[in-house]
Amino acid sequence: MFVSDCRREFYDLIVTQRVLLLVASDVDALCACKILQALFQCDHVQYTLVPVSGWQELETAFLEHKDQFKYFVLINCGANVDLLEILQPEEDTFFFVCDSHRPINVVNVYNDTQIKLLVKQDDDLDVPAYDDIFRDEEDEEEDSENESDGSEPLEKRRRFEEEVIERTMKRRQRREWEARRREILFDYEQYEYHGTSSAMVMFDLAWIMSKDLNDMLWWAIVGLTDQWVQDKITQMKYVTDIGILQRHVSRHNHRNEDEENSLSIDCMRIAFEYDLRLALYQHWSLYESLCNTSYTSASLKLWSVQGQKRLQEFLADMGLPLKQVKQKFNSMDMSLKENLREMIEESANKFGMKDLRVQTFSIHFGFKNKFSASDIVYATTSLMENIEKEGPETTNFIKALDSLSRGNLDKLHQGLDLAKKQLRAIQQTVASCICTNLVISQGPFLYCSLMEGTPDVKLFSKPVSLCLLSKYLLKSFVCSTKNKRCKLLPLVMAAPMDVEQGTVIMVGIPPETESSDKKNFFGRAFEKAAESTNSRTLHNHFEMSIIELKTEDRSKFLDALISLLS
Repeated sequence: MFVSDCRREFYDLIVTQRVLLLVASDVDALCACKILQALFQCDHVQYTLVPVSGWQELETAFLEHKDQFKYFVLINCGANVDLLEILQPEEDTFFFVCDSHRPINVVNVYNDTQIKLLVKQDDDLDVPAYDDIFRDEEDEEEDSENESDGSEPLEKRRRFEEEVIERTMKRRQRREWEARRREILFDYEQYEYHGTSSAMVMFDLAWIMSKDLNDMLWWAIVGLTDQWVQDKITQMKYVTDIGILQRHVSRHNHRNEDEENSLSIDCMRIAFEYDLRLALYQHWSLYESLCNTSYTSASLKLWSVQGQKRLQEFLADMGLPLKQVKQKFNSMDMSLKENLREMIEESANKFGMKDLRVQTFSIHFGFKNKFSASDIVYATTSLMENIEKEGPETTNFIKALDSLSRGNLDKLHQGLDLAKKQLRAIQQTVASCICTNLVISQGPFLYCSLMEGTPDVKLFSKPVSLCLLSKYLLKSFVCSTKNKRCKLLPLVMAAPMDVEQGTVIMVGIPPETESSDKKNFFGRAFEKAAESTNSRTLHNHFEMSIIELKTEDRSKFLDALISLLS
């Protein structure tokens, strides 16, 4: 059931209870969690936080805690499956689900008692009508076995025949209704996509209760930026939501405009700005950032000798000396940094990079520390998917969560260093895949498989890193291929998951087109292909378009996928 008043129907109910928070492993979920934790701290709410990276961990966490808790809050997990069927909870257990995954499962929508959905009401949900998918079970009478032998009275026989006709009509109507229901559900569940960021939904709650702080607003901004960096929402949705947050930023950060009310330099300030679409450039060198940002790398085709020449021409056009460009951004001449954005934009237009400018926000703590929202997203993602083992499984999650607090700048800087490694690894892998023609057309989709022994292959056994690689690779392939048909195809990418168990992780992403609505059909297609071939797959990720598969079943699975999508 959709919650229309978050304060009354959600927060006021749990504020006096012990609550279990089940949080998915993505940056938007972490930001929503931070906002809720801050609210809980204000009101002294007792809660336990459990990170969950997939359906199996969610089920395990529920089973372990179901006796101690009656109130469960699920962040970025649980909306797109039938929760009651998966978890089999007692009747006095309540779930509050704040999840950006779409479509929302219809049973969750129409369950009035145990499941409460914290979803932005403006989102275009297109949920089918109740009567189209549910009907009250009528007690269908068994057909009478007694056949008329002709000796019964005429009246009784006529009534019996009318009943038979009526029953036949009912059966036909039921068959038609079921066929229509299957069609409606197929249309509704066919595509996977994302709604409003969970961090924004939680910030709205804080704002309604007049408990919103600048920190909470920053987490909402980072949650939205995560959706944009991971390419989960359309440009239109991003710009609309940026507009909503900009009003809050003006409200919270207007005091430094006049001298009387100016903020101390040590205070936290958030500012809206048009920034360059270059990854981590303020914490890196401009040259490294240009080489390792997917947009510039794909546009200039930097994996080729010709592309490297174009990069030199691009830098020459801006009039930036190589010595300046290759040193740390902080160390560049102030005279160059002042007009840098204008210089880069002007030259970028000549080289066909018209979208190098992007609306975003930045945060300042004192003179030294300035971060853009995308810097935080890259750093937090890298901490969460760090492949170097350091203690228990939840260590990465806790580190990533801590890095979002401004008191933990050392962890944030560690995340930035990891993010640089990750972006370099992605660009090197993209270059080698394109130069060695690893991307092949399978008919209805493009396919690329990373071999065991490929450099940094371990990093790509992590879902977010593999998705980023797939998106960067598809963008680069579209720029490099001359085949017009291939430019319109989606991509399926596989990487080794666990060599000992012989499994691969596979992700499907939609085509890279101008009008792309970011809707992904691979979730359902993977399920059908696995079903039809009895492939040993594990659909454990909250993103339906990411699966794990036994290596020896890969070829029959792909054959089924090709025939299904042809």
